[in-house]
Amino acid sequence: MQLSERLARIAPSATTAMNERAISMRREGHEVLNFAVGEPDFPTPEHIRKAGIEAIEAGHTKYTPAAGTIDIKEAICGKFSRDNDLNYAPSQIVVTSGGKHALFNILFALCNDGDEVLVPAPYWVSYTEMVRLTGAEAVVMPTDVESQFKITPDQLRAAITPRTKAILFNSPSNPTGMVYTREELEALAAVILETRIILISDELYEKILFDGRRHHSIAAMCDGMQDRSIIVNGLSKAYCMTGWRLGFAAGPQDVMDGVAKFQGQSVMHPSAITQYAGVAALTGTEDFIGAMVEEFSVRRTYIVDRFGSMDGVTCINPGGAFYVFPDFSAHMGRATPSDGKIEGSLDLAMYFLKSFGVVTVPGVAFGGEGCIRLSYATSMDIIEKGLDRIEEGLGALKNC
Repeated sequence: MQLSERLARIAPSATTAMNERAISMRREGHEVLNFAVGEPDFPTPEHIRKAGIEAIEAGHTKYTPAAGTIDIKEAICGKFSRDNDLNYAPSQIVVTSGGKHALFNILFALCNDGDEVLVPAPYWVSYTEMVRLTGAEAVVMPTDVESQFKITPDQLRAAITPRTKAILFNSPSNPTGMVYTREELEALAAVILETRIILISDELYEKILFDGRRHHSIAAMCDGMQDRSIIVNGLSKAYCMTGWRLGFAAGPQDVMDGVAKFQGQSVMHPSAITQYAGVAALTGTEDFIGAMVEEFSVRRTYIVDRFGSMDGVTCINPGGAFYVFPDFSAHMGRATPSDGKIEGSLDLAMYFLKSFGVVTVPGVAFGGEGCIRLSYATSMDIIEKGLDRIEEGLGALKNC
């Protein structure tokens, strides 16, 4: 059977593929240390779980409006005002089945065949593939360790063409954990306001920050920027609700009307039960977030220090999220004990997986060849054992 040409344009999700490989190996009886999945290893807080249970028991299990209930939309408006100094009307909010769903809906509503969407690299693995599904072209803007994995205003200005429709922006970053400063955001916003392009800002990790950092939404950086921005966020990361699937987006009324129109003809609306739980998440206590971030910070310090002690590995200390993106470029071109050559990050990730049972995600999937992404949303026991095995694996490589 012949499938869609659009489907043939995209690659499977590398993070999903590596996680499924880990699950398969466990079923076969192998010990696997999984650093691939970006999922907090903390339970959904009790008050949120109770709200979901109460929604079921109260019979809130029917259809809702396509863009979400008024209760969750008002809670989201309150969150934007409280956390980001951004004021939206409920009609400017669309509630979705996760942040990924919000991003795809926005791109589908905005993009035509032949449009360009700028994507700073390293990027989340789904960004470029979602752009391609819409018929637009993903234009990658490379960065590296020396630039702290951040784009500059001059780089942004040079990448914009008459075909540029939007830029997909992410801070704190998946996969690097880097965080743009307020001054850096102001400079990028000034460039965007010189043009007609739209900013799509993925801010799912805004509450997972270290060393006293504060999140600044680029939409709030200067006058006029909110009208040119679409903000995407969700409950998966900060509220430990990955499986609940609830994201949301806010932006100019005409764009959000288009997003709601598309959603009404596709998934209809996110889970009614999850929307009720989401109200509890956005209006209830957030005390648990601080304790979770403190634990992530301990793990981050350990993992960065360990990589810093390994020959040929450069690991930037991330300012947020729960990932590290160490650079193993110095080990490319070396050989494994079985004489397999490490040509790139995929070879290295497969070597760690097959020989040592350590699941990582190759940097090439994020547009960062030479690097590997590891999530430290896992236990210290797994982190310690996994890094021991990675260090052993690097020590076993041979120069060709």
